[in-house]
Amino acid sequence: MFTLSGGHVFPLYDAVVKDGAAPSSPAMRLVDVRHEQTAVFAAEATARLTRTPGLAVVTAGPGVTNSVSAVTTAWFNGAPVVVLAGRAPDSRWGSGSLQEMDHPPLLAPVTKRAWTEHDTAGLAGSVDEAFRLAASPHRGPVFLDISLEAIYGQAEAALPDAGPEAAPAPASADVDRIAGLLRAARRPVLVLGSDVWLGRAEDAARQAAQELRLPVIANGQARGVLPRGHELLVTRARSVALRRADLVIVAGTPLDFRLGYGSFGPKDAPARVVHVADAPGGIATHVPLAASASGDLAAFFTALAAADTGAGAGAGAGQADPEWMPGLAEATRAALAADGPLLASEADPVHPARIYGELLTVLDDDAVVIGDGGDFVSFAGKYIEPLRPGGWLDPGPFGCLGTGLGYAIAARIAHPAVQVVLLLGDGAAGFSLMDADTLVRHGLPVVMVCGNNAGWGLERHPMRALYGYDVAADLQPGCRYDEVVRALGGAGELVTTAAGIGPALRRAFAAGVPYLVNVITDPEIAYPRSTTGV
Repeated sequence: MFTLSGGHVFPLYDAVVKDGAAPSSPAMRLVDVRHEQTAVFAAEATARLTRTPGLAVVTAGPGVTNSVSAVTTAWFNGAPVVVLAGRAPDSRWGSGSLQEMDHPPLLAPVTKRAWTEHDTAGLAGSVDEAFRLAASPHRGPVFLDISLEAIYGQAEAALPDAGPEAAPAPASADVDRIAGLLRAARRPVLVLGSDVWLGRAEDAARQAAQELRLPVIANGQARGVLPRGHELLVTRARSVALRRADLVIVAGTPLDFRLGYGSFGPKDAPARVVHVADAPGGIATHVPLAASASGDLAAFFTALAAADTGAGAGAGAGQADPEWMPGLAEATRAALAADGPLLASEADPVHPARIYGELLTVLDDDAVVIGDGGDFVSFAGKYIEPLRPGGWLDPGPFGCLGTGLGYAIAARIAHPAVQVVLLLGDGAAGFSLMDADTLVRHGLPVVMVCGNNAGWGLERHPMRALYGYDVAADLQPGCRYDEVVRALGGAGELVTTAAGIGPALRRAFAAGVPYLVNVITDPEIAYPRSTTGV
């Protein structure tokens, strides 16, 4: 239970304490944070890392309103999160009680359901319904607030035993249609998104890609479904692949700005697009589709491989261009080779890529890597390719900064024996760095790396391109974020040279405490992005 203390929800804390004292039941861990959005971000990261619902508890009024951006992030990421909230008493409703506010209308647009429980006897059923809804495809956050009388009351209640609803298998006709398109394609590409991981479809997706010889681009938490170095992984050649493809199958992620809104292939011969989601509501409607399928993603990949094999011609045979996969593999090798000079850059001020060149030498294969920032984290997405799925967390398409400390808290609890690395832009650090105190109080060692370029790089450079100048994009040069963490009981250090990065990282991993490596980077370096998402 991730929370920030509030009197409206004291009975939930009491239940955790008394349940933990009972020898017959395992104790629920109670983690109190410094801002309600951190509590919900931690619950979201728990859901995304463990693939079971995360729980956040917030008090009434500002406790709920402080959580809205984090709930919205979970909504965009399809993360099964349950948010339980306190609520002013029904008996004085409309009289102006402390923190009196009707919360569900505020949360309804960004949750699967938002409602109030007014009856103590109905509370067990409502909480069970919240968890069932959150975990049923398409997954997402659920909000339930509880009136003061209900949460402080006592009643007999039967405990429900129903679990989440399973996604049905995709319609066989839809799978057959996609298999036919695949057999006819000369330059197919398979794009995998986070729902492949969240839906436990990573093994089926990998097996299908290998059997069908499909080049794969991995997004979000699907990174690692094909491990780095896999012959079919062409994420580093994604621009070439998506620009030249004649068929693009996108599974487990929206056709949003990250994928050019679903527009692929040459301009004079657009690619056919197939969209696959875990629920019908996830299928894109803003772009023409050659085919679509919805349902259990593992079942989809298994059926696709079987349908294609049964027809006697895989994607690597028949109409497929024999130069397609080798060409993408060569483009991938060229991109990786081009990384070398930047990853080893001796530039002064420090080039942000050098941080990743050093980090890659000390990062374990099972590390959890968390990104919270703009340009600095974009470099991370380019250079860090996981060996296995589930170990990468970023804010996702909502683009909300401040996720990092909540994600790091959850990652350390979910995976106590692995490296947890939080990559922070200096702008993002300002949103949640106070929760380094939470890491310290709860004994959660995390390595934090701050790419400190004294500004909002994601805004600074586009504004200069538009207007010839920038404004409201500067932060304090050389700000000592490391000293903030030290003052909160952790440790840290300032790094100003490329040669100092590696030794500082090794000290951070060896410290066994929350540790921030504050690297001053060149403010004139902009990440070479092709879109700003607007």
